Amino acid sequence: MNYLDEFRDGALARRIAEAIAAEAARERHYRFMEFCGGHTHALSRYGLADLLPANVRMIHGPGCPVCVLPIGRVDQAIRMALEHGVTLCAYGDCLRVPASNGLSLLKARGQGADVRMVYSTQDALALARRQPEKPLVFFAIGFETTTPPTAVAIAQAAAEGLDNFSVLCCHVLTPAAIVGILESSEAGAGGVAVDGMVGPAHVSTVIGSAPYEFVPDRYQKPVVIAGFEPLDMLQAILMLVRQVNAGRAEVENEFTRAVSREGNRKAQALVEKIFARRAEFEWRGLGSLPDSALQLRPAYARYDAERRHPVPYRQVPDHKACECGAILRGVKEPRDCKVFGVVCIPENPLGSCMVSSEGACAAQYTYGRHGAR
Repeated sequence: MNYLDEFRDGALARRIAEAIAAEAARERHYRFMEFCGGHTHALSRYGLADLLPANVRMIHGPGCPVCVLPIGRVDQAIRMALEHGVTLCAYGDCLRVPASNGLSLLKARGQGADVRMVYSTQDALALARRQPEKPLVFFAIGFETTTPPTAVAIAQAAAEGLDNFSVLCCHVLTPAAIVGILESSEAGAGGVAVDGMVGPAHVSTVIGSAPYEFVPDRYQKPVVIAGFEPLDMLQAILMLVRQVNAGRAEVENEFTRAVSREGNRKAQALVEKIFARRAEFEWRGLGSLPDSALQLRPAYARYDAERRHPVPYRQVPDHKACECGAILRGVKEPRDCKVFGVVCIPENPLGSCMVSSEGACAAQYTYGRHGAR
């Protein structure tokens, strides 16, 4: 099957959209959150929201790994590079995330910090091997999708005795963020009410569909895991509409070609071996969430940058004009932010949601829908 052709068939997309419009009851409103930033990107890129009836609303969630990284963590990375003289390796999007005092990792490089962009953990390992005399820190961010490659790198460093390599671990966990979103909604604590969720794709290939089963069990909300292509997204929305109409709340898997209930057991086992859960971790927009992030186990403490190059973590509020926190909670949309598309643009981001292509602000700005209301 040619996925590009089969899953981007315009005629079929229109038929699914017509089915959504026909089955969405006119007297009710449907509020579905796409948790994953990749889904947010797809919605904007393909104009899928324009195909939906007015009473079916998609709400952007916190599933962009660059977006949920709080300023304090970026500050930590910058200070490790400037004060401890480490070579700091990070993915490209991380370099431009705004930090304190008008800095970013990219701007810190202009102040003498040895900051390198890498495409993978293997790039960071290779650099550590080439410069054994200098400490190297890999800035490890992301959800469960990018955690296994970090675990592989740590295992390789341990096997090789690569003592100049360490990791600033900021890997976060999807289910905990879902709890944070739903609990804030249930408690009326600045959250957004949702009727169901489009479950993430890449994350689910690793953890499987089973970890989302608490959502219908505890909160009576349906979850449909979806791929990133236009037909994936539309089919998932149709499945959510049907569950809501029938009064059902289940985990369904639209992305069966890549996701199973049990997920990737080998990757899970390696992550479990290397990492343990943090008691709590701060997320941009969601605050401190319990058991929502990972840290290295004591057996791998020598590869923990927070131990080897201590820099105290400091909580830093977002820029007062930036609405990234509210956007990540689904409470506001990018167009609700006064600086969106004016002061805050991809070339000069004021907040993290404009940095990554998976951020809601960057997606809406890039695909020309930032002026629509």
